[in-house]
Amino acid sequence: MTRISRQLYNWTLPHTTIELGRRTLVMGILNVTPDSFSDGGQFNDPGKAAARALELEAAGADMLDLGGESSRPGSVPIPESEELRRLMPVVDALRGKIRIPISVDTYRSGVAERALDAGAQVVNDISAFRFDPGMAAIAHKYRAGVVLMHSRGDRETLHTQLPMTDAVAQVRDELRRSVEGAVQAGIPKSSIVIDPGIGFGKRAEESLSVLRNLGALSPLECALLVGTSRKSFIRKVAKIEGDAAYSPLMGTAATVAGAVLQGAHIVRVHDVREMRTLVDVLDVIAG
Repeated sequence: MTRISRQLYNWTLPHTTIELGRRTLVMGILNVTPDSFSDGGQFNDPGKAAARALELEAAGADMLDLGGESSRPGSVPIPESEELRRLMPVVDALRGKIRIPISVDTYRSGVAERALDAGAQVVNDISAFRFDPGMAAIAHKYRAGVVLMHSRGDRETLHTQLPMTDAVAQVRDELRRSVEGAVQAGIPKSSIVIDPGIGFGKRAEESLSVLRNLGALSPLECALLVGTSRKSFIRKVAKIEGDAAYSPLMGTAATVAGAVLQGAHIVRVHDVREMRTLVDVLDVIAG
């Protein structure tokens, strides 16, 4: 079993540098929202959310991705004040307790600034700085690590885009422009990770095409994060839509394995313990 060769990178964060490429890193998802597609409402209480974060760390997460607004299909934007109300008590509760870096999943510069000031180290922006022109300046100010995710349309039309003619080429070219814009804003390339945005503005077959061809993103010379966990395209690919007994775990595992073999440096997942075992064994087998 072989995989696409992974370039080695050092991801520069405000308080640490993370080596990427020798082993697959796991980013654990923690949504403090009432409406996220798979775990909405489970961790609304800051105490429960902080406890869950520490559980994810103990299960083998290399970093935590904390989100205060759902971006699932059908979701609606919330006010910035509400996003802060959900996020900041959890960030504050984890200060001095969690050892792994915290990533904040937001497209708002005001939210990013508050979280970074409280100790978060990464901004994971589903719009790759498209939605808020002030985001790049905040990331630069705090020397934050950034994840630039490919998506299409604005916040309200993320999931209602027309079909893509060539999904792989479009994702590559648009991510290239995002990276160039971030660098021009003063963000070092060593701070940038890219995400092809599986499921965002892409039909199931388009997401599958991008997942099969992650190597096409290697010319961008950035480490690669892939998030497929529990996403609806897996049901469509497996042709099990409407199956009430469906569990997303095995379909997620298959897509995570595929992403690693295609060169992903980081996988973003809900089921940290299971995916930690999967990628560790796969790293050994693939060599």
